[in-house]
Amino acid sequence: MTASPIVNSADLTNLGPLRLLYVPTADEHPAGMVVVPIRDWIATARQSETGFDDVAYWQEQIAQLDLARDVLTVVLDDGSMTEAARVWFILQYFGLPAAVLNGGLPEMGTLPAQATPSTNIPNLRPGVGAVRLMGRHELKSALPSVQVLDVRTAAEFGGEDQKGNPRGGHLPGAAHLDHRSLLDGRRLRPASELAQMMADAGFDGGSPVITHCQGGGRAALAALAAITAGQADVRVYYLSFGDWAADESCPLQ
Repeated sequence: MTASPIVNSADLTNLGPLRLLYVPTADEHPAGMVVVPIRDWIATARQSETGFDDVAYWQEQIAQLDLARDVLTVVLDDGSMTEAARVWFILQYFGLPAAVLNGGLPEMGTLPAQATPSTNIPNLRPGVGAVRLMGRHELKSALPSVQVLDVRTAAEFGGEDQKGNPRGGHLPGAAHLDHRSLLDGRRLRPASELAQMMADAGFDGGSPVITHCQGGGRAALAALAAITAGQADVRVYYLSFGDWAADESCPLQ
């Protein structure tokens, strides 16, 4: 079982028991894969303080996917990588082994043999994954001792595109990397390139890296990139800028 959060299609046959989990953009359902009800997941996450407070809901949802602690779950999407990263973050946050297929469905060749669905429903353990969760209040208290990575577009970062938020701009001291720059086409860039990009943006590894976007998906991709680049302490502000901008007590630049 791989310890890497990103795998290539050529590696799938060498990973041991695995389950393939597809995150749709519409109603597609590739043959041989379990599909995540991602729209319901996104809507439910928005209803809680941090996104994942209702552990009973997530326990039920993950049980329906027949996942297990002793089987690697490989998550893929249509190649955008953001939705696969979102699901990867959720699964690993709750303690399940997971990785993202680099390049998504377009990279998939012959389907690998998959493990038999588990009959032992795993008990979720929030916060035990390599990438942890950070809520608005915790982040507000932690500034400026953490390094914030904002992966929205330049227009969102600068406040020209407010995405329907009541306020625009960015968190104080945040560094900016458009999430699209983390990809080479559909694939996550190599670790060495990501490490250089983060170094150039001012990340020195000395403080926790907190990723965010507008609503979670791009933030999860940024966390995937940061872990791949070798950052030791990475956390996701999952509810992201939409949550921050709605609270007038949260400062902006």
